[in-house]
Amino acid sequence: MKEAIRQAKKSLSEGGIPIGSVLVKDGKLIAAGHNKRVQEKNPILHGEMDCLNNAGRIGSYKGTTIYSTLMPCYMCAGTIVQFNIKKVIVGENKTFEGAHEFMKSHGVEVVNLNLPECVEMMEDFIRDKPELWNEDIGEL
Repeated sequence: MKEAIRQAKKSLSEGGIPIGSVLVKDGKLIAAGHNKRVQEKNPILHGEMDCLNNAGRIGSYKGTTIYSTLMPCYMCAGTIVQFNIKKVIVGENKTFEGAHEFMKSHGVEVVNLNLPECVEMMEDFIRDKPELWNEDIGEL
C-alpha cells in the first residue's frame, strides 16, 4: 500500500487526482500507476486502469492482488472482475463508496484498510477541488 500511496501523491504533485494503485503477485510488484485523467486528458485513466495498462500483457492474473488508495469505481471494478483478479486491498472508502458490493458479488475479496492517510488525502482534495472530483466520479 505504501507504493500505491506514493503513486497517489505523485498524481497530486502533477496536478491530478490523488489515487494510486499497484498490482502484486507472489509478493512482487508487477506494476504501479496513478490517476492520470487530468494529466493526459483521458477520462478512463483511473489509478487502477493506469496500473493495469502499465502491467501490459501478463497472461493470467491468477494469484494477483491489486491495491488502490481508494475503493474502485464501477469501471475499474468491472475490469478487475473481467481480468479475474480475486483480491483488492483499498486504503479507504469513506470518501467514495465505490463498487465494493459489485466486486464482492463477483467473488472478489475486498479488504478495506481504512487508512487515515488515504482518507485525509482525499478529503483535502475534494475540499480543494470539488469540481475536478465531481468530474472524476461523473457527478457534474
